[in-house]
Amino acid sequence: MVCLMRHSWPLHSVIIMNLISITVDVYIVYINLFFTERLHLRAWLKTYSIQGKMSSEPVNVNDFKELARNALPKMYYDYYAGGAEDEHTLRDNIQAFHRITIRPRVLVDVSQIDMSTTILGYPISAPILVAPTAAHKFAIPEGELATARAAAAANTIMILSYSSTCSMEEVASSCNAVRFFQLHISKRRDISALLVQRAERFGYKAIVLTADTPRLGRREADIRNKMIGFPVKNLEGLMSIDVKSDQGSKLEAYYNEMFDASIRWEDIMWLRSITSLPILIKGILTHEDATRAVEAGVDGIIVSNHGARQLDFAPATVSALEEFD
Repeated sequence: MVCLMRHSWPLHSVIIMNLISITVDVYIVYINLFFTERLHLRAWLKTYSIQGKMSSEPVNVNDFKELARNALPKMYYDYYAGGAEDEHTLRDNIQAFHRITIRPRVLVDVSQIDMSTTILGYPISAPILVAPTAAHKFAIPEGELATARAAAAANTIMILSYSSTCSMEEVASSCNAVRFFQLHISKRRDISALLVQRAERFGYKAIVLTADTPRLGRREADIRNKMIGFPVKNLEGLMSIDVKSDQGSKLEAYYNEMFDASIRWEDIMWLRSITSLPILIKGILTHEDATRAVEAGVDGIIVSNHGARQLDFAPATVSALEEFD
């Protein structure tokens, strides 16, 4: 996940963060392995070297993708890597970068390069954040704890997923990374309010409201694989995830039962009433909605098409950024 700061955007109070989440969940797996699980990675590399599949450490993100493809069960890999429906937007997320060219300027002193910046006042080493992605334990036993340590080592911010397989309390106690908490508003507002209050109590620095999932996207790989549910640790003791569904993805059935499809701009006022934390909205793709976000008084927006996992034929995230100039 890459975060592009757009200081020139005229809607002055809002941070624009472009989550270039081409296959964003898989990229989080790569971060786990690269920063905190090098022993696992070396073991994989030794195996692949013997098999003739890879003779050196990975140097390109596609190398990590192949490691993940070979190491994970197909159901889990497809869950991480897949997009919605025909995956047109998933492909376009990648192809859109191929349409961008760089106009290099020469004879500029680049002997000292500083990519550091701040997000909501918190200094980070580069404008790159860890996006909220679910179920890290599908890929690594330590799950989001490893990701949090990776974020701390890289001096950047981790946005913990609502659907994490480690609880927000466990992640908070694992390291000193700056953490934001992603929120989906559920049909039971009391549970959403409790999660927000827990995040505030355990040192999370912002609430990231995901606005583009009134229903879960139709992810055909999950339907074919009959994707199972998984323990959402933050909801343990609050809500059952045992959904009876004999067809397709049980995960889709669960989320569509849980998410509140009626959320509106007016609900920002409700969220503001229950927390003093900054509020960011994730899932903005149009200038009109960005303007509405400013009018609603949010502290930032995240420009994202949800890694192409929600609405197929939505614009590529990096292309959507043109609307915010």
